[in-house]
Amino acid sequence: MNGVDLFLLGRTLMKIGEEAMPVGGIAPSRTTQAASVRTVLVVVADLRAHPETSVGEIATRTGLPQSAVSGAVARLKEAGAVVTAPDPADRRRVVIRRAPGEPPRVEAARAAGVEGPLAAALGTDDPARIAEVVAALEFLARSLAPGSVPRRA
Repeated sequence: MNGVDLFLLGRTLMKIGEEAMPVGGIAPSRTTQAASVRTVLVVVADLRAHPETSVGEIATRTGLPQSAVSGAVARLKEAGAVVTAPDPADRRRVVIRRAPGEPPRVEAARAAGVEGPLAAALGTDDPARIAEVVAALEFLARSLAPGSVPRRA
């Protein structure tokens, strides 16, 4: 495997992950249509690493346009996953925080299995083969936790 192979594998895994995400009840509204599932997930990952932040800060860290971050935050707010409030130190800045507790939508996303989308990507319904790949992915997830690889400047 080389860097190109690894990069392409990562893109494939990202697409399988998007397929595995339950989207029922979170179709984009007219005000949040700019935020794709991928964008929402990037924003969620950033919020995990930076629990109190702003749209501009997320955009700077992730490289996403501010409009896409704003749309993702709006979708997360509609789902009850984040809360926003004016920054008491600078009323022009809006602070974004994870909502207390786990909203049902977040619980559903965490509980969604990957077996169906993996079976489709692998072109097999063989439970042993799917379990083997899931075990390998779980090993990689434990070994390469988010944030374990430093971003290049």
